[in-house]
Amino acid sequence: MRWELGRRSNNVEDRRGGGLSAPVVGGGIGTLVLALIVTLLGGDPSVILQQGQAPSDRPQTQSPQTQPNAANDRMAEFVSVVLADTEDTWQTLFRQQGANYVDPKLVLYSDAVQSACGSARSAVGPFYCPADQKIYIDLSFYNDLKYKYQAPGDFAQAYVIAHEVGHHVQNIMGISDRVRTLQRQVDRTQANQLSVRLELQADCFAGIWAHHANRSRQILESGDVEEALNAASSIGDDRLQRQAKGYVVPDSFTHGSSAQRVRWFKQGIQTGSLAQCNTFAAANP
Repeated sequence: MRWELGRRSNNVEDRRGGGLSAPVVGGGIGTLVLALIVTLLGGDPSVILQQGQAPSDRPQTQSPQTQPNAANDRMAEFVSVVLADTEDTWQTLFRQQGANYVDPKLVLYSDAVQSACGSARSAVGPFYCPADQKIYIDLSFYNDLKYKYQAPGDFAQAYVIAHEVGHHVQNIMGISDRVRTLQRQVDRTQANQLSVRLELQADCFAGIWAHHANRSRQILESGDVEEALNAASSIGDDRLQRQAKGYVVPDSFTHGSSAQRVRWFKQGIQTGSLAQCNTFAAANP
């Protein structure tokens, strides 16, 4: 991924090592139920919040504390560039629709963090909190992505940020509260199905970012798309459940299978269209 010359975002906070927030490098995104929201284009990862805990986009594992060092500082710079690129992309897309895009904040932390969605440890992985419109990530997750999930590469790392920004886009489109309301009216299996559709849409939105960013700024290099597809596949619910338990329970999926996550990221990157990311309209997402 060509990122070194990219703009740095002013919306990154560094809370690593328990310090106060500071800018980073250069300064600081059931059938009846589905029928009701088939035209909606949005969602929010906080639908999987339980007991005040922050949402997670990976299974809980124990991660080492991350302290700022040369490697992490370069990674913080990379994250800042990716965030800036998502800002430029979504600001343009919203403006074309006569709407205003509000940039999210991205918080770097180590070990544990306090958000408006509650406290979280690094084991929960990257997450977006709609209450404060911030994305939270412990950079140690990228070690897990590379070594534990076998998904290396800078564009795989960018996909993670773009997915969380996708949740922010869903939130500010005004869909999140309505989806959560619907989830409270159905059983757990149906609520999980709604969660899957929300997550798959965030994957599709990540693909939309990649489509427009590459068309405007030529950020992609050979192998980058394959890196993102590999990352999406590596964190599918079926793959993670099989690795952890030896079997798969589809009714418990909250993020989607590997094949689903790959398919919807492809949908976004190939079409670049919000209308093509309506996972709620798909008979079989």
